[in-house]
Amino acid sequence: MFIYENEHHNWTGRTDPEDGALAVRWHHRVRRIEPGQARQPLPALVGFACDAGVARNQGRRGAAAGPVVLRRALANLAWRHETPGVWDFGDVRCHGDALETAQEALASTVAVMLEEGHRPVVLGGGHETAYGSFGGLDRWARGARPDARIGILNLDAHFDLRRVGAAGPSSGTPFGQIHDDLTERGAPFRYACVGISRTANTAALFERAAATGTRWRLDEDCTVRHLDATLAFVSDFVAECDLVHLTLDLDVLPGAVMPAVSAPAPRGVPLEVIEAVIDRVLAARGPQGPKLALADLAELNPAVDPQGLGARVAALLCDRLVGSSPVP
Repeated sequence: MFIYENEHHNWTGRTDPEDGALAVRWHHRVRRIEPGQARQPLPALVGFACDAGVARNQGRRGAAAGPVVLRRALANLAWRHETPGVWDFGDVRCHGDALETAQEALASTVAVMLEEGHRPVVLGGGHETAYGSFGGLDRWARGARPDARIGILNLDAHFDLRRVGAAGPSSGTPFGQIHDDLTERGAPFRYACVGISRTANTAALFERAAATGTRWRLDEDCTVRHLDATLAFVSDFVAECDLVHLTLDLDVLPGAVMPAVSAPAPRGVPLEVIEAVIDRVLAARGPQGPKLALADLAELNPAVDPQGLGARVAALLCDRLVGSSPVP
C-alpha cells in the first residue's frame, strides 16, 4: 500500500540550455509516480517523514523534515549516472507518535518497490526508518528469494540494539527488534557495523552486540589510514550475503562535516571512507546480480542545520547510493 499524504515534491532547479543535452541535473531526471503508471525498474526514492522514534529515544526532533530538505539539496546536483532516471514514490508520514503504523506503511511500500524491480533508497527520518525498511525487504525476499541470505550493514556511531522499553520502539531499537523478530522464527541475524563509537555505546550495548553475533569496527579504526582494513571488513561481510541492506546513519560522520543530526560525533568516520564503503557495496555482485537491495539514509535534521551543510553532504551520499558512472 502506498501512502501519498504529501503532494508530489516540486523538483525544480537550475537549467543551462546554452550547454545543450549535457547540462543535466537531478531535477531533470526524477520521475514522479502517477496512479496506475507502468514503471521501468530504476533506483527509487521514498521518504520516511518521521522522528517519533528519536523523541522516544530522548533525542532532538527535526528529522521528520529530512526527506523534503534532502530532495531540495539533490535537485541541483549534476546527473552523472548511467541509469536514465530515478523514481520518487513520495513520503510515508508518521502522524504524532504513531511510529509502528508508519513503519508498517513503509515496509509495505518498500516491498512493492522491490517487487517492481526497483532499488529503494529510503530518505529518513530518524533511524527508526531502518526497521520499516528491513521489514519490506524481508517481506519481499520471503516470497521472491526465500533462500537468500540477507545481511544488514550499518554505518553508524551507535549499535541501535537497545531493548524495547516502556516507551516502545525507538530510533535506538531497530536492529534489536530485527534480531528478535528473526530469532523468533529461527532465521539468522547477519548484522555488521562500521563506525561504532566507544563512548556513545554503554558496556551493556557492547555486551548485547556480542550476544547477538554482531560484528563491528570502531570509528578509531576507520580512518583513511585504515581504509584497506575497513574495506576488507566490509567485503568479508558482504561475501556472506546474497542481499544487503545498507543503512547509513549520518551521525557516523564527524560532527564538523555532519552537524545536522540529533547526536553529532566528536570523532566520526571521514567522508571519503564512507564513500569508499558505499562504492564497495555497490560493486558487490552475486549470481543474480548486484547484492545491494536496499539503502537507507537516516537522521538528517534540518532544524540544526542553519547553513544547510548537512543537507548538502547527505545529498552527495544519496547521489552515490544511486550508483555512480565515470565522469568523462
